[in-house]
Amino acid sequence: MTPPAENSITASPISTRLPLVRGAMVNILTFATFLLTAINLAQAQQQTKIPKIGYVGVRPDDSSAAVEFLRREFRALGYVEGKNFSFEYRNAENQFDRLPALIDDLIRLKVDVLIVAAPNEAQVAKNATKTIPIVGPNLGDPVARGLVASFARPGGNITGIANIESLAGKRLEILKETIPNLARVAVLWQSQSSSAAQGWRAHELPARELGLQLYSMDVSSADKFENAFKEAAKAGSRALAVTLSPLINSNQQRIAALAAKYRLPAVYARREFVDSGGLMSYGADREEPFRRVAVMVDKILKGTKPAEIPVEQPTKFEFIVNLKAAKQIGLTIPPNVLVRADKVIR
Repeated sequence: MTPPAENSITASPISTRLPLVRGAMVNILTFATFLLTAINLAQAQQQTKIPKIGYVGVRPDDSSAAVEFLRREFRALGYVEGKNFSFEYRNAENQFDRLPALIDDLIRLKVDVLIVAAPNEAQVAKNATKTIPIVGPNLGDPVARGLVASFARPGGNITGIANIESLAGKRLEILKETIPNLARVAVLWQSQSSSAAQGWRAHELPARELGLQLYSMDVSSADKFENAFKEAAKAGSRALAVTLSPLINSNQQRIAALAAKYRLPAVYARREFVDSGGLMSYGADREEPFRRVAVMVDKILKGTKPAEIPVEQPTKFEFIVNLKAAKQIGLTIPPNVLVRADKVIR
């Protein structure tokens, strides 16, 4: 028998070790592939998770314009829709009872911020969520409505722009300067609406100071408008001041047409009434609130809480005159009034 070679080592053949090596390499490659895939998926999820902004309103025309204003202001702040934010838009089509369902829909979509068009929308939204930030370009008097604790420290999940009725005296002054020997002014309002009731009260003191008598045109439904105008004209009203309320805001064209029919020179709180055929408007600039709301939303998306963002008030106002409407009722706008207009529709 031949003795084994000196220093020899008994080993498995290479052919039997190769499958083990290959198996280990395959496992390593599989794990690396899995790890890279997981990382890519995580990155992809982070990239696709962009802020979602919701908007809800009641009036179709107002909401469409508001959405365009907001999109423009977000672009100015560096937001690109579909890239670093998305926009969800809902409108109740003048049906206020649809608001809760529309807001619930936006909540289910997990919007990061909810923009509401007006005080009623803000109230419904507040009742629906205490966590999602709510911002409004027109919150009316948010303290009186219980939407916020104070202007400086809102304290909850709502902030935005207040729109307190403080311009009634200016509108009455415009009417008195426009209509010679004006003595009685009708005020169209809706006592069922807290904002309109506030608007009526806001006319009382300046009317006394200007030596004007007020005639109350309190309407509760759309079918009451015609008779309200008829009675106002019969009572000797020679001009009309229009407050804001859900009912009134939803009947802009009808109100403008009735003012023309009964030859009542009217002044409105919003330029949309003039765009609908009304005579004059004096109120907060239509676009400025959306610019400031966009800045507030930007702050919220970057981590600031609504409770820490003070409620602001309008700082820019506009006076609009419609000479077509003036001609329709045979009224000549005095030059000293016309020269102050920010925009004249001819």
